Amino acid sequence: MLNLLISLLCLLPGQSTNDEVVAILKQKMEASTLCWNKGDLECFMDTYWKSDSLMFIGGQRITYGWENTLESYKVGYPTAKERGKLRFTYKAITRLSDEVYFMVGQYHLEREAGNDTGHFSLVWKWIDNDWVIIADHSSH
Repeated sequence: MLNLLISLLCLLPGQSTNDEVVAILKQKMEASTLCWNKGDLECFMDTYWKSDSLMFIGGQRITYGWENTLESYKVGYPTAKERGKLRFTYKAITRLSDEVYFMVGQYHLEREAGNDTGHFSLVWKWIDNDWVIIADHSSH
């Protein structure tokens, strides 16, 4: 984790290559996967912008805010049976500017409650010396 932090601090927008930023974003996604699979939803949410302006689009609604998004995850995935084991595959990671990236992929949940898969699109932004998700659209 310390190496990731050092990498993040050393790779400021405009000073890093596209490949370096893509690697960091994938590392952050994999770290969040480990948190999910341990059942630590707060840790899973570390990749998200801790702001009331965070936007999560899923199902039939839009949720605003880090705390509200965390609560939605807690309600939707209250136990290991519903959470299962998470993994991601990536379809595209596109640089929109030095400070904004767009990621599209699939999530895969293997779980007792029945496996689930769907697509996601994430907007990543460089804020306060860190890459964070500012918008998440996930669908089945």
